[in-house]
Amino acid sequence: MNRALSDEIVVVGGGVVGLTTALVLAERGRQVRVRSRDPVEGTTSAVAGALWWPYHIEPLTLARAWALRSLDVYEELAARPEETGVRMVEGVLGEADPDAADAWVTDRLPGLRATTAEEYAGTGTWVRLPLIDMPAHLPWLRDRFVAAGGTIEARTVADLAEVDAPVVVNCTGLAARELVPDPSVRPVRGQLVVVENPGIHTFVVSTDADGEMAYFFPQPGRLLLGGTAVEDEWSTEPDPVTAAAIVRRCAALRPEIAGARVLEHRVGLRPARDAVRLEREPLSGGRVLVHNYGHGGAGVTVAWGCAEEAAGLATSP
Repeated sequence: MNRALSDEIVVVGGGVVGLTTALVLAERGRQVRVRSRDPVEGTTSAVAGALWWPYHIEPLTLARAWALRSLDVYEELAARPEETGVRMVEGVLGEADPDAADAWVTDRLPGLRATTAEEYAGTGTWVRLPLIDMPAHLPWLRDRFVAAGGTIEARTVADLAEVDAPVVVNCTGLAARELVPDPSVRPVRGQLVVVENPGIHTFVVSTDADGEMAYFFPQPGRLLLGGTAVEDEWSTEPDPVTAAAIVRRCAALRPEIAGARVLEHRVGLRPARDAVRLEREPLSGGRVLVHNYGHGGAGVTVAWGCAEEAAGLATSP
């Protein structure tokens, strides 16, 4: 082993999960290097809508704990939104009855209430949640990690077992399907339409009677429209028919969206798995591999909780 790397932890993957995990380790005083095929701006995390909410993630009990820990951090970061990209935003979770909400939600979010007829045409919950501007948040994570002494290396890893470090943390998301290999990891395609914001300051997440989802998230200088969740679809090319349907569903919720100028189209492949894999695996020669992947569309929501647990696994004797 290269002795220059004898105390180094290598985190493979530079999305929100990888960067957050690397940052936690670096701020605990460890020597950390991130190896990522893509710059932060080119990761799946960069195109996420990024509303804090546990979205289709298992195991549920652990996911709730990870999400609540992340909520603590995001609430602190929201005090500096221009710097961190995190803001607390009010909005509607459609088809959600606050009287039927689980205690873990109501205890932690005491301000939630039923929506009024003016706020939402149907049953909904009005809530204040972290909304993360990923094009701002990811560079902030990267810069904070570097300031803590971390190093980022643009490099494709072809074999986790060959990474020259005593501890390797696998935060490769969808790439874990081939890299581990783990065929249970699969893509869930999400498409966004980014438009000029016509003056909307609250978010809405809604599902219609046919099960079609729509959401819009106000971000600085723009409005993100979604959403889709197409399983086992690998294409990252925006589909114009899908884009038109997204705009139509969102405009049904807020008519002013129909005339908003389109700025860009985005597609991301959520790294889904039946359950998050967060565990420690011994390698030959006393080396350790920690897995932290399979977060689906909830990577931002659980990033800090998972990062702290992964960091503990990476540094335990």
